[in-house]
Amino acid sequence: MTVWDDLVGQERVSEQLDAAARDADALVTAAAAGAPPPEASKMTHAWLFTGPPGAGRNQAARAFAAALQCVSPDRALGGAPGCGFCDGCHTALVGTHADVTTVAAVGTQILADDMRDTVRKSFTSPANGRWQVILVEDAERLNEKSANAVLKAVEEPAPRTVWLLCAPSIEDVLPTIRSRCRHLNLSTPSVDAVADMLVRREGIEPDVAVAAARATQGHVDRARRLAVDPAARERRAAVLRLPLRVEDVGGALKAAQELVDAAAEDAKQLAEATDAKETEELKAALGAAQGGRMPRGTAGVIKDLEDKQKRRRTRTQRDSLDLALTDLTAFYRDVLALQLGSRVAIANADAEDALERLARGSSPESTLRRIEAISACRDALDRNVAPLLAVEAMTMALRAG
Repeated sequence: MTVWDDLVGQERVSEQLDAAARDADALVTAAAAGAPPPEASKMTHAWLFTGPPGAGRNQAARAFAAALQCVSPDRALGGAPGCGFCDGCHTALVGTHADVTTVAAVGTQILADDMRDTVRKSFTSPANGRWQVILVEDAERLNEKSANAVLKAVEEPAPRTVWLLCAPSIEDVLPTIRSRCRHLNLSTPSVDAVADMLVRREGIEPDVAVAAARATQGHVDRARRLAVDPAARERRAAVLRLPLRVEDVGGALKAAQELVDAAAEDAKQLAEATDAKETEELKAALGAAQGGRMPRGTAGVIKDLEDKQKRRRTRTQRDSLDLALTDLTAFYRDVLALQLGSRVAIANADAEDALERLARGSSPESTLRRIEAISACRDALDRNVAPLLAVEAMTMALRAG
């Protein structure tokens, strides 16, 4: 199993990254031997991975990072970097490699403070690996100051440093940054490709795999979660029942409250274990005795961590809400397909009765207005509108049609 095996339906991108990793390997080998670098190398110091949600932007970047750090002995015999089994590949893939630094948005933005140490590290030589790799998972969330810090680092990188930036589209990244990156655009994998992956890699029954892949419209991570997690299936089923619960004002407001409460509970469950571990590790690092008082002068550090955790919980709640809104959009898309007699495959075949009921009871124009209401709710959440207000406005619009 190579590092490219998890890139579902991205054969073209895998080939390009594989070629670049081979050339990167040749560059390191030539430098170690004191030889001149190979000509016309496909390797470069900065890459921009774009594509729709679920296409595998972060997975592609991490697979490339693993290939760059590969230390498989088979390479001496002509094997390609990226074996997937050696220590370099394994630690890069699981996120513990000393020379692979991952930056992700804690809240709605990547702040300059979050990037400062990372940018400083990018100018150093690799400690153990072959390359110093900086992976920015949410490049579209860089604010002005953090983006300018990245720009300076990308303009004049250290010889053995590689920047890997991930964003939904090329327009989400500053022109000055993207002009210095090699761009790779990933496409949404087909339903068949995702279903095949679930069968081969997760041991899922073929019919369950196809249903999960179709329901998520090729979103690899969501399809995997839907196929293996009963709680995820129940949350999705609850969302798909919402369109039938907004027939009166009381039902619309109650459905909005339950949707927001479910997202908040998801965020709480995800945060509890992580927050407690982070807090205990920081207290230990600051010299606090087990169950004892904190040393003087450390209150500000603890407060910074609590602020960071609060921003992360807020983002997690909004991500959970966005997932529900994505399912809701797919539901009304199916309603519209039935109303227009389209031959497009229905994503939510398990909710066919509800789809047909709504299709018969409304017009295509009202369905389009409902889809626009969901989009407006997502925009409101992006502008930091209170989640309950945004979702209540949406459910009332869904009721009005």
